[in-house]
Amino acid sequence: MARKAAEEYKDVHFDVCYCSPLIRAKETAQLLLEGRNVPIIFDDRLKEMSFGIYEGVANSFSIPDCPVNEFFFHPEAYTTPVEEGESLDELFARTGEFLKEVVEPGLKEGKDILIVAHGALNSCITCQVKKRNISDFWVEGIPNCKLQTLIE
Repeated sequence: MARKAAEEYKDVHFDVCYCSPLIRAKETAQLLLEGRNVPIIFDDRLKEMSFGIYEGVANSFSIPDCPVNEFFFHPEAYTTPVEEGESLDELFARTGEFLKEVVEPGLKEGKDILIVAHGALNSCITCQVKKRNISDFWVEGIPNCKLQTLIE
């Protein structure tokens, strides 16, 4: 998918790429920008949301009353699992900090910025930029390896 996206978006200009340091995002960014002189800067604030003890659980929807499922259907009612999960407030805080400290100054300099990250994180950034309610957290339905212009 990343190689196909590289071909599809080969004529799209980027000055810089900010990327999650997690393996799948790193590999995606590297494949997408292969052969281009675009720096890739890894930032821990772009890691995917942590679901605590439910991290990596396959098919959580088959687990009755799994608290993580609420996040996907009713994000406004989501409460963090007690066991080390990340709250939506924490996710919004770290992505908001990234937008304020990194993206806003870059945009003021006229830079075209690519962010390569993960589903919940990307949706969180989209909600903040488009000033959406938490109930609309998933409304974009951002597909893998597809560009989405947030600010023109």
